[in-house]
Amino acid sequence: MIQFIYLVPLFPLLGFLLNGLLWNKMPKNMGGLIGSGAILASFVVSLLVFFEVRNPGFQGPVTVRLFDFIQTANINIPFAFQVDALSSLFLLIITGVGFLIHVYSMSYMHEDSGMVKYFAYLNLFVFSMLLLVLGANYLIMFIGWEGVGLCSYLLIGFWFKNRDYTNAAKKAFVMNRIGDLGFLVGMLLVLANFHTLTYKDFFTQLSSGGAGNGSLYFWITVCFFIGATGKSAQVPLYTWLPDAMAGPTPVSALIHAATMVTAGIYMIARSNVLYTLAPATLNIVAIIGLVTAILAATIAIRQYDIKKVLAYSTVSQLGFMFLALGVGAYTTAVFHVMTHAFFKALLFLGSGSVIHAMGGEQDIRKMGGLSKHMKITQLTFLIGCLAISGIPGLSGFFSKDAILTAAYEHNPVLYYLGIVAAMMTAFYMFRLYFLTFTGSFRGTEEQHHHLHESPAAMTMPLVVLAILSVAGGYVGMPEVFHMPNFLNEYLKPVVSNIGEGHIEASMEWMLMGISVAVSVVMIAVAYSMHKNPNFAPSTGLAKAMENKWYIDEIYDAVVVKPIERLSVFMNRFVEKMGIDATVDGVGKSVKWGSDRLRLLQSGQVGFYIFFMVIGMVVLFALSFFCFK
Repeated sequence: MIQFIYLVPLFPLLGFLLNGLLWNKMPKNMGGLIGSGAILASFVVSLLVFFEVRNPGFQGPVTVRLFDFIQTANINIPFAFQVDALSSLFLLIITGVGFLIHVYSMSYMHEDSGMVKYFAYLNLFVFSMLLLVLGANYLIMFIGWEGVGLCSYLLIGFWFKNRDYTNAAKKAFVMNRIGDLGFLVGMLLVLANFHTLTYKDFFTQLSSGGAGNGSLYFWITVCFFIGATGKSAQVPLYTWLPDAMAGPTPVSALIHAATMVTAGIYMIARSNVLYTLAPATLNIVAIIGLVTAILAATIAIRQYDIKKVLAYSTVSQLGFMFLALGVGAYTTAVFHVMTHAFFKALLFLGSGSVIHAMGGEQDIRKMGGLSKHMKITQLTFLIGCLAISGIPGLSGFFSKDAILTAAYEHNPVLYYLGIVAAMMTAFYMFRLYFLTFTGSFRGTEEQHHHLHESPAAMTMPLVVLAILSVAGGYVGMPEVFHMPNFLNEYLKPVVSNIGEGHIEASMEWMLMGISVAVSVVMIAVAYSMHKNPNFAPSTGLAKAMENKWYIDEIYDAVVVKPIERLSVFMNRFVEKMGIDATVDGVGKSVKWGSDRLRLLQSGQVGFYIFFMVIGMVVLFALSFFCFK
């Protein structure tokens, strides 16, 4: 089946072409069926490939070469796919969660006139992400990398008649281009020094120690990481992701759970051989990840838009993943990508169900008591909150504690700072839950009258994701449980955790106990603070957190405004008074000279004869005196 791996991205591409070319002629339901069916077909093929890779007789990685892409005397970059444990796992996450989001979208978007075009964009999004993870070299990865950036722009600004939404789309596009430049420079460094972009050839050279040194590895990995900070929303390039909530809610789920933001994690995990040779960069990755996790968590504590809380939660959880990468726990980071895909897709789709019932309202201060009207949404949302908070028995517990344990083995300070971020996670998630689903309803009478559970097409994906949010963590059981860790064994041929210590079982139990205890305490605090909510105006520190630490305003003052002033200067003095004036001056000079020269054409024959004689005399003089 591996030889037919090209079918996995081909199905979404065909879905995009059909819906994209016929979007104004095709019935909306048909567009939804084509879009969802394309992703389902990809999921089935991905599942078959996964079982083939999981077979003990699999000799990987397997490269499926489609055609020559760039070929010169010294460089050969084929258009090829690489199938191994890492890519096959990501295929399941992308197509599996992506399919559920597509099914959910059929009901969520059924009244939108652009529904068919929406599904075309969704299919293109999934196609680009599949290209990113399947590519056998960095160039194919980069094509998919740019593709998801384009699709995020199209989907965030899908309701383009709203100026705020289009501004959010442009912000995401521009900030990603900043990161992408770093990734591109890193690729050029690899190509210039190793004469290849193919993973197999590049990593083989790295393993043999050829063509590289510590300084070169450092700069390549830093450039790659800059790309990851843009795509996976890390400090300082994280501010686009919360604004990406402008798009339809299923788009938010797709961006945050199955595509785009996981690209940076995948790229570093795929390049683990390279990053292991650059310990200084790993320290930078760990520190940036931890700073991002804490900063985003503090902002989420004081947000009132239900989707903004979840958006900053994603930024914080991505910080945890980068913390794992930075301490060399590559498999653990991938593990958290998987569990996070389940519970974050669940939470975003749950928020969409709430917004649907509230008639478009997203302010949690105007909600409350929804559990009486939305039993399925309330229960599945609760499971998502418990999972992300790291409550034992749910998927988030296993992956989060694996990260914290790895951080403790690397440096106990990282562990304790990680605990602070985990505490805030439990607090803001259950603050969100209690304000939305418990207490009395705080909205309008009309909203209260129309409260209802979402249709089955929306609730069934919630149920499936809730089950995955519970069971998904059991594939990566900690060693202290004396049970097999299927995920570690599966990924071991491609990526593994470096520098793993052998922490004592008693210490590991204690670390788990601390993280669970602080989460439970913060849930209780969230309940006590919000059972009778008070929405008084924020002051001091709370106001700063509510205004996102004024980071956007700082960027605007330090970066945007100076560039705008520079643009005005360049336009006025360089463009208009310099370049334009020079070009226009040449034209005016020619016109002025021609106006004078044309006066020589008097029309009098005697005048012309006179000039002919003068010319003959001049030529005779030149030939006599100068050309002897």
